Amino acid sequence: MYVLLFVFPLCGALVAGLAGRWVGRRGAGLVTTVTTLAAFGVSLLALYEIGLAGSRVHVDLGPWMATGVFDAHWSLSLDTLTAVMAVVVTGISTLVHLYSTSYMEADPHLPRFISYLSLFTAAMVVLITGDNFVELFLGWEGVGLASYLLINFWTTRPAANRASIKAMLVNRVGDVGLALGIALLWTATGSVDYITVWALAGHLPEAQTVLCGYPVPTLSLAGLLLFVGAVGKSAQLGLHTWLPDAMEGPTPVSALIHAATMVTAGVYLLARMSPLLEWAPGAGAVVALVGVATCVFAATTACVQNDLKRVIAYSTASQLGYMVLACGLGAYGVAVFHLATHACFKALLFLGAGSVIHALGDEQDLRRMGGLARVLPLTASAITTGTMALVGMPWLAGFYSKDVILEVAGAGYTVPAATGYLLGALCVALTSYYSWRLALLCFWGTPRAPRPLAAGVHESAPRLVASLVMLAPLSVVVGYLARDAMIGAGSPFWRGSLYTAPAHSLLIEAEWTPQLVKLLPLGAALAGFLLALLLCGPGVTTSYRLKRSRLGRALYVFFNGRWLVDKVYNDWLASPAHLWGHQGATRLLDRGAFEHLGPLAVARLAPHLAGQTAALQTGLVSHYALVMVSGLAGVLLIATASTWTPLPLADVALVFLVAAPGLDWREGGRA
Repeated sequence: MYVLLFVFPLCGALVAGLAGRWVGRRGAGLVTTVTTLAAFGVSLLALYEIGLAGSRVHVDLGPWMATGVFDAHWSLSLDTLTAVMAVVVTGISTLVHLYSTSYMEADPHLPRFISYLSLFTAAMVVLITGDNFVELFLGWEGVGLASYLLINFWTTRPAANRASIKAMLVNRVGDVGLALGIALLWTATGSVDYITVWALAGHLPEAQTVLCGYPVPTLSLAGLLLFVGAVGKSAQLGLHTWLPDAMEGPTPVSALIHAATMVTAGVYLLARMSPLLEWAPGAGAVVALVGVATCVFAATTACVQNDLKRVIAYSTASQLGYMVLACGLGAYGVAVFHLATHACFKALLFLGAGSVIHALGDEQDLRRMGGLARVLPLTASAITTGTMALVGMPWLAGFYSKDVILEVAGAGYTVPAATGYLLGALCVALTSYYSWRLALLCFWGTPRAPRPLAAGVHESAPRLVASLVMLAPLSVVVGYLARDAMIGAGSPFWRGSLYTAPAHSLLIEAEWTPQLVKLLPLGAALAGFLLALLLCGPGVTTSYRLKRSRLGRALYVFFNGRWLVDKVYNDWLASPAHLWGHQGATRLLDRGAFEHLGPLAVARLAPHLAGQTAALQTGLVSHYALVMVSGLAGVLLIATASTWTPLPLADVALVFLVAAPGLDWREGGRA
């Protein structure tokens, strides 16, 4: 039965993609939505049977790759982590499918688009249900392919072409690290199955691997290589540049990528490799520091963005930084809990943004909005609810998940934990600022849209807002309902699917942290809200005046330019590589040495060699016999040399005598 988790969306993708011309746009949308909804029903059953009833399911579908030294089976392993991820993926995907049938209704290529969405869902389900690294890598590449197809769905837009290629290339860097990490684990343990690798990880803390002539701990190196893959897929600092540009795809794509698939794959990988990180504490510290650095980078960049979808995109990167921080500190259950709650309110924010963009005729600039709450009341309520959940207002979803991450960091006594808490609290204030700035600029104040456009603004169609109506309550209550089960002290919910060493367990200690540590994030969220009112409230031009100052302009250029990371990559990596590719590889080698020593050389020497060959045709039998005997002698020399028993010179002379007993070597003479 659990095979249907990926069979249902895969069948929907095949029907919509191959038979879309016959079933039509409505038929394709209906088939894919129903099949994804069916997969969601199976995932709910899995959550009950595995997460609540305590079962564990393993389905062996047969051998896949089997050689003398390598064995990988096609099989499914469903534990609590898989069940939670399956509910998140299929649930959000179902709502996105329903939303897309209305949002993309006027697009003539809706069947192709909805087929890509179902393929995206199927690949993500394969990624989370596999019981070995080979299946994980298959799903990993599948979501990468689906993201490329969806970001580049509007193929006539050059920006979409560039964004899809950028996403593919940047993720290939992370995929190389993932592949090397899998290969290193297979070399160390002789297996790619999760259970075998994790069981042997505890026996390899002292194992070392020679890297560039220096011995390094095998587990730490493998953990860091796998983390490189997570950095690429989850858009952490260094390989984050593809995520903002992915906004060039349709809005439902952004919601699916940022809420349920693609970027959550990296967090899932870190949670799945929890036994490895626990036995490699150095790798865990690196993971935590990269996570908090991504938080700060994305939050400061989002504060000065003017594109509606880019603000939410950088918010995703910042929240992923919190999840990675929690994984680095050993609080894997908290990271997955925040992933689940974040999926609800981030999907709500993206789909609400799509409703605004749809109503304004594809306008995404916040500076050309304002006053939309009166004409889009339902959308404004949905985005406000998502904003409150994102910033961590009390009793909403984010309050129960994100604040716990900061409490875990505050309970630690290490440099990564202390750094994570202080910078994480700062990012709470920044998150509150840019989130309320978005809501104020979009829905309040004086309308700034052109008059002809503003006159026709109205609430979206029922099918489009239905997803918002279902996601808004989830963004309020899901944290309260799931907190005690997923991260409550002593809860057996995870049942071994996540492993935390007793010495590294900070979740229990977080229950007894000082009250000031727990209240600081809430105070930071309120401070960010007040700052947004003072700088960007209705009729306030303070932020504009600050931007015109010398310091304000410098900070604005730096943060709006994404910390100039793209410029560094372009100037120091892309441009030298392009210059070498043109000047070195193309002009010096391809059109230089290779061409002049290859085709051109053959073309020039062929007539000359042909003339020389004609001159060798003397017509004398003795000359021909000499050439044949010399060739035979050479063959014999080569044959004997390969066996390291050279033929004596006397035997070579004997060959000549036996082969031509009657030859007279005088020109034209005969014996």
